[in-house]
Amino acid sequence: MFLCGDVMTGRGIDQILPTPSDPRLYERSARSALEYVQLAERRWGPLPRQVGAEYIWGAALELLSQAGTDVRVANLETAVTQSTDAATAKEIHYRMHPSNIECLRSAGLDCCVLANNHVLDWGPVGLQETLHTLHAAGILTAGAGRGMCAAAEPATIAQRDGSRVLVYGVALPSSGVPAAWRAQHRRFGVNWLADESRLSAAHLRRRIDSTRGAADRVIVSIHWGGNWGYAVSRAERAFAHWLIDEAAVDLVHGHSSHHPRGVEIYHDRLILYGCGDFINDYEGIGGYEQFRPELAVMYLPRLDATTGRLQQLHLVPLQRRRFRLEAAEETQIAWLCHTLDRESRVYGAHVRLHSETTLSVEW
Repeated sequence: MFLCGDVMTGRGIDQILPTPSDPRLYERSARSALEYVQLAERRWGPLPRQVGAEYIWGAALELLSQAGTDVRVANLETAVTQSTDAATAKEIHYRMHPSNIECLRSAGLDCCVLANNHVLDWGPVGLQETLHTLHAAGILTAGAGRGMCAAAEPATIAQRDGSRVLVYGVALPSSGVPAAWRAQHRRFGVNWLADESRLSAAHLRRRIDSTRGAADRVIVSIHWGGNWGYAVSRAERAFAHWLIDEAAVDLVHGHSSHHPRGVEIYHDRLILYGCGDFINDYEGIGGYEQFRPELAVMYLPRLDATTGRLQQLHLVPLQRRRFRLEAAEETQIAWLCHTLDRESRVYGAHVRLHSETTLSVEW
């Protein structure tokens, strides 16, 4: 499998794609998405415009091809819409023009998880168009839809052996997703849970039990927690354990943090507490340098198709530069290895240098 954190193709990224949206923003510090392009240009020099569909993925595409993945899942934290209905309760709005959808198709994504705090930045109309555009491009979605049942339905990824991988998307208020965004009867919204309690886990288990077949593997993709810092709350860890113990979930895919957090292998099941941003337009923005926010990680777990047990986990560090993913530098890889090993040791996992460009996780 290939898993990553937040893919944010709106705002500055959208402005360098072939069909940029209206750049107007409503932020206190920026009134145009072009300002984020200019910030990156101050750091790296001129950025290209009207780039090809594959540009933003850079080195990741060749690495994906080499990995030979069966399943590719990302958290898409951007509305894909021409809607002008900016959510008035929010200051920051992410939007990519639907004509730029090829940039997502070019990565061969099987599923975009939409249960997050930006998918409704442009209102229910924006979410409706996002779903339509992704589905028309052959990309499955999880975690959002019209009505509670549609939002809670998993993305179903068929495998060559006849089995399926089911991806459930869930949004929690700890990541800034408001209760008002919860999908309700005939209303577009996200699959929202009130907290990380055992009651919420039981609710999710009932949904999984009603859909899962005997040969299916299950991923629960969760938008939770804050943007910065490595701490994982007791509630988050307990919730992940409950999903594995009581709902027989094979992999917990956590995101929201802007940088990677520690990993845990619990009963031979993988828990990613925070995958970090994969694609964003933050280049040139200072203030959090201690987290090395320019680094991105490709997560490449191998699961046993019959049992769902984790067999192997490789991490490939990349670096964002000029709105494009490039191979990380040796010093960056060493820093990330040390940091993730430090944070994962708490959970009994160890991160080691596997090759010059790849990390591996031992447990």
